[in-house]
Parts: sequence; structure tokens; C-alpha cells
Amino acid sequence: MKTLKKQLLRVCVILFGLSLFATACDEEQAASKPVFYKGPLREVDGMEMILTDSARLNIRLTAPRLLEFQNGDQHFTKGVFIEFYNRQGMKTTTLRANRGVRYRASNVHMALGNVVVTNLEKKQTLRTEKLNWNPDTKKLYTDRFVTITTPDELIKGTGLEAAQDMSSYNIRKISGIVALPK
Repeated sequence: MKTLKKQLLRVCVILFGLSLFATACDEEQAASKPVFYKGPLREVDGMEMILTDSARLNIRLTAPRLLEFQNGDQHFTKGVFIEFYNRQGMKTTTLRANRGVRYRASNVHMALGNVVVTNLEKKQTLRTEKLNWNPDTKKLYTDRFVTITTPDELIKGTGLEAAQDMSSYNIRKISGIVALPK
């Protein structure tokens, strides 16, 4: 009987030791796995970015807060304001939004929340909740509801493609008051 108890005690000690060893290995493996930081790599308050071409001012972008991430995406979390300039250096158009995102891979900018684009020359104002801007093609576009106000018209619709300065635009599903040429 004593030998049976001794054998059982040895088995229990061996099992207990193995369980401690397995637990220690799991903890070592868990500690060796890399943990990736997913937050912003850079935070900038009160930023201003000026884009030029051949020493000519093209675009001026200001934002109260910029967050830049590992993949190069930039998030303008407290609003964004963009001014567009013509070849003579005159401000032609402005864009304002509650938030903005620049996707580095596609170089597409997205304005979100209370988006207002104003063509200063034509006195036109575009309002929507989401607007994309591609600086490579110099186009604005959205699939959301839009309102364009001019001195003579109030145009509403869903979906828009436009030049970045709003000099020309195409609304897909149009409604509202439109003045027809005589």
C-alpha cells in the first residue's frame, strides 16, 4: 500500500511539474509575440500646408489637428479648410468640413460632415455631408445628397462630379429650381 501511495504521489508531482512548465512556456510565447501600435505616429496642432507648382500657389490647406498613421493616411479630426488658387494667384474656391481624411495609397481626400464648397467667382455654394477630392484629376465627387445655391438657382440632387474649382459640375439625380437659358 505504501508503494502505491508513493507511486501516486510521484505521478501527481510529475503532472504538477508538467503543468507549471506548460504554463511558463505559454507565458513566454505570449510575451514574445510582437504588439503593434495602431494609433497615430504623428500629431500636429494648428497645421498649414501650401502646395505650389512652379513657385505658384495652388492650394492652401489648414487644419486645427492632424493625425498621421503608419500607412501614411492623414486624419483631420477637428476640421479642415482648403483654398484653391488660379494661375494668377487669386483665390477662386474654398472647401470647409468638420473632418477630413487623406488616403495616401490612392491620394484621395475625403471631406466629411457639413461640407461647404464655395466658388467665389461664380458665387456658387455646394453643401453635402461627404465629398471626395482627387488632386491628381482635379475632380470633386460624391454619391450623397447635394445642394448647390447660385444667385439665381437652388439645385438639389444625389450624386455629383465636378471640377475642383466648381467651374463645371454634373449632378446625377437632379431636383430643385433651375433657371433655363432663354
